[in-house]
Amino acid sequence: MLPGGCLTAQPPQTVTPVQETIANPTDVTAYRDTDQTSTTTETATEDERHVCPECGGRLVDDTEHGETVCRDCGLVVEENEIDHGPEWRAFDSQERNEKKRTGAPTTKLMHDKGLSSQIGWQDKDAYGNSLSSRQRQKMQRLRTWDERFRTRDSKERTLKQALAEIERMGSALGLSKSLRETASVIFRRALAEDMLPGRSIEGIATAAVYAAIRQTNKPVTIGDVTTVSRVDEMEFKRAYRYIVRELDLEIAPPDPEDYIAKQASALDVSDELEGRSHEILRRAKEKGLHSGKNPVGLAAAALYSAGRLTNEQLTQATVSDIAGVSTVTIRNRYQELMEAEEERQAQTQEGTAD
Repeated sequence: MLPGGCLTAQPPQTVTPVQETIANPTDVTAYRDTDQTSTTTETATEDERHVCPECGGRLVDDTEHGETVCRDCGLVVEENEIDHGPEWRAFDSQERNEKKRTGAPTTKLMHDKGLSSQIGWQDKDAYGNSLSSRQRQKMQRLRTWDERFRTRDSKERTLKQALAEIERMGSALGLSKSLRETASVIFRRALAEDMLPGRSIEGIATAAVYAAIRQTNKPVTIGDVTTVSRVDEMEFKRAYRYIVRELDLEIAPPDPEDYIAKQASALDVSDELEGRSHEILRRAKEKGLHSGKNPVGLAAAALYSAGRLTNEQLTQATVSDIAGVSTVTIRNRYQELMEAEEERQAQTQEGTAD
């Protein structure tokens, strides 16, 4: 502004975009060191939150009084904390069920995701009194119609049957709830893509379970799934290849090391033998010996080879029965693994001599 009060036109300012340039590789190292330092600082800060500032003891939460105290010296670090739980108290499961006002969380293991209501099986009224015989018959008819109306069309009926099959097989195989939910999501995708016509519900459900197992790298074989399935192995394999191809599922080849712990536990071997078998398999994978081989047979051969190297008595017949592969497979894989081990020892001796 001029002394007379006139405004002067300001030239337009050009805003140039900020360009992040790195002058030399040393700056890249500096940035990485800064990130690592910040991560280390955050970890240290997180640890300090659980350590008593007075004596260095461990802090615990006293939910009854809303305080954070040290369990060693009793110092109250925080008080008057907010309780995010319910405002009521319960001393047993029956009282908890009576007082809670929310239902179970949604789940993919039910065709309606658990959002619909269901008439209970107890023949009692709201006051806990038993119903008369006529009222019991009426309630049974209502339950029947309620069950029928929970599925609106054929797709929902198919989904309900398949999810029950997935739940049954998952329970028989001892699979976790998250894995069973993954299998149910795969089946839902197959149903949405209209992939079931011409194939059995049990076959696609079995294929979805095995696909979920492969995605989570669980040591469950095709034979284990076939044992609990209601379809034969040929139909199961055909359905599995079909859904993997059509749904474009990303499934990595199975790792033989994933089967070591399961077989070692069944054989009741020592920790030394189990660790040695892992070392043998790692060297075999470095040489590419696992390509195209049955991972279960390769893991069994690694355990047998480790038993020979650690002087533990393991017969081929015993390992064969536990792994579910033939003794011929174990012998062939054993020879390949021992050849790789001998080559490694020869190279080590040459390096020592030089």
